[in-house]
Amino acid sequence: MMALYGPLALILDVIFWIALAHIIMSWLINFQVLNLHQQFVAQIWYGLNRLLEPLYQPIRRVLPDTRPLDLAPLVLFIIIISLRDFILPELLLR
Repeated sequence: MMALYGPLALILDVIFWIALAHIIMSWLINFQVLNLHQQFVAQIWYGLNRLLEPLYQPIRRVLPDTRPLDLAPLVLFIIIISLRDFILPELLLR
């Protein structure tokens, strides 16, 4: 069981940091610190969107529509943290 814990914890950590980078970048774009007309910024932004949209879409279907505020990243954080810190170690002890 320990052989599964390491890779799963690593995958959850990577998803956590990618989602955090996506959230920070969305704030910087919305406050016009970063500009999507710059090719490098646009490539990173669209790459992060393509990575995270498969995770956000099922969450968005369940959540109510809060149009100006997207709560899917917050719910994803809660899911990742609970999986990584509470559920995965509990499964390891059994």
